[in-house]
Amino acid sequence: MAFNITSSPHAHSRRSTSSLMRTVILCSSLGVAAQCYFFGWGVLIQVALCALLAVIAEAGVLLLRRRPLIPYLRDNTALLTGVLIGLAIPPLAPWWISVIGVFSAIIIAKHLYGGLGQNVFNPAMVAYVVLLISFPLQMTTWLPPSAISAQPVSLIDSLSAIFTGFTPDGFSVYQLRLGVDGVTMATPLDTLKTSLTTGHTTTEILSGPVFGTLAGLGWEWVNIGFLIGGLIMLKMRVIQWHIPAGMLGGLFVMSTVAFLISPDTTGSPLFHLFSGATMLGAFFIATDPVTASTTVKGRLIFGALIGVLVYLIRTFGGFPDGVAFAVLLANMCVPLIDYYTRPRTFGH
Repeated sequence: MAFNITSSPHAHSRRSTSSLMRTVILCSSLGVAAQCYFFGWGVLIQVALCALLAVIAEAGVLLLRRRPLIPYLRDNTALLTGVLIGLAIPPLAPWWISVIGVFSAIIIAKHLYGGLGQNVFNPAMVAYVVLLISFPLQMTTWLPPSAISAQPVSLIDSLSAIFTGFTPDGFSVYQLRLGVDGVTMATPLDTLKTSLTTGHTTTEILSGPVFGTLAGLGWEWVNIGFLIGGLIMLKMRVIQWHIPAGMLGGLFVMSTVAFLISPDTTGSPLFHLFSGATMLGAFFIATDPVTASTTVKGRLIFGALIGVLVYLIRTFGGFPDGVAFAVLLANMCVPLIDYYTRPRTFGH
């Protein structure tokens, strides 16, 4: 029997990968519940479908690679990837969107690089970017919040729309996207970005029905849910504070400077912090230990880089929310960040 001995100190975390991933999933439940409350049963259906597909895809690849199924499936990493993909997919996106997204994450982004611990890019964000670029129409069919929806969507309606494209009453997904005023709804980030190009001011835009107190109607509560879940993970030491603080700080500084310069043509710092996937990205995506920076200074730089990129993509890019693109771009920079932020060797 051979033993590989590393340098001291030797400390056991008392936490397995399986328990850590399970804790992350449980801490995301507040955000999931808020998203389901405002955007319907389709959220839970997509999360459940993607989680199931992720486990199936993981098992299939493990069989092809002749790896033992139970130890790898029990680490819950595939399950967490499926949950994150399900949250990123619009509630009534067709079922095949979930299939393509999950297979892109598990097969290409994860196992093509060697499996857990070897992947360079965040698998869930790879799946989202692949879907957004390949199927922009299906990936932008978000429902209006239930409070301003012209057509209530039940569990049966959601299941039927996802797997057939129509509800039992014959309503299409496009018709379900109509608000009470008969106007097709878009996400708050998309609405703000599009309306600014038509000459409207930020004050005029934010008075619309799709916006709430802090940010978009519904989306602000979704972000608060993920923020609470993230703070619980920090309290439990499941994640460290450096990456979330760096990302939120970078986004806050950029949006504050822009808002002070031109408040009529940009969203407020609070709007950016509580819109889109900001809190989900800061606490549940960017903190992926495999694809993030490994040094203390590096994690702060990594997070700040994501925050700056999110603001730049939201403001000047072609997509309303830039969390996925920002995370992947930052993943590319991790080797360089780690190289220049390595701690000095003891005694040198």
